[in-house]
Amino acid sequence: MRAETTDGLLLVDKPAGMTSHDVVLAARRAFGESRIGHAGTLDPFATGLLVLLLGRATRLLPHLDGVPKEYEAILSLGRETDTDDLQGAVVREAEPPTDAAIADAIARLTGALEQVPPAYSAKRVAGRRAYDAARSGVTLELAAVRVDVFEWREIQRDADVLRAVISCGGGTYVRALARDLGRLTGSAAHLTALRRIRSGPFSVSDAVTVESLRAGEASLRPALDALPSIPHVRVGAEDAERLLRGIAVTRTDGASSAALIDSRSGALLAYAEGVGGTWQPRVVMHKVG
Repeated sequence: MRAETTDGLLLVDKPAGMTSHDVVLAARRAFGESRIGHAGTLDPFATGLLVLLLGRATRLLPHLDGVPKEYEAILSLGRETDTDDLQGAVVREAEPPTDAAIADAIARLTGALEQVPPAYSAKRVAGRRAYDAARSGVTLELAAVRVDVFEWREIQRDADVLRAVISCGGGTYVRALARDLGRLTGSAAHLTALRRIRSGPFSVSDAVTVESLRAGEASLRPALDALPSIPHVRVGAEDAERLLRGIAVTRTDGASSAALIDSRSGALLAYAEGVGGTWQPRVVMHKVG
């Protein structure tokens, strides 16, 4: 499958059992584009939204609005595993917690937290990946990292199974939240299922399946769709030509940043930041059609 342009946005609903890199490879084959970046990976057992940018649009990655990230999570109560999820070995068992203890733990796991990453994570200590060390039987001392958990909602308990939708900032390990909930309740817990349903303004309901991607049935969205949360400012031909040469143009909006659009074609010309009375182009996309 070849699109007219391979500069754009692709939302994919990752199935369980695939790595995020597997999805990137499928997109490369589908669109014949080697330059693909993603806004956050998912563990192989997890499903849901992957936000991919292709071609020159990969340069927009630092400017994507990816907060909050929202997950549908299922926790198993009474058992902790060495990976903090269903793929690990059980290392501790305890009586399941009370509902009151769970409510208290959730309150303590909401807001700005200092979270210790899972032992099986991609964090590095002295140049060594934590998961590599853990697989070889070495326990690394992982430093706590500041994360933001905005909300737990739609909380439902059915015996030893706890379900919730968790809204959080980037870098948050939901399986570490499961581990910590178990410990804070005086019990144990691990994550058994995880589905990312939203990343900033992007929803999994708008994503394509891997099957449609492999079948050549998926369409690439315009690069402009990657910047829905900032003003879209149209510019005339003269300013468009200046922008394509990396030259600032007169600022026409009081926002701190904007997507500057060719008034003739509607295509994204540049991501720009407001500096004084000008728009300074930080990412220039392509020539005016």
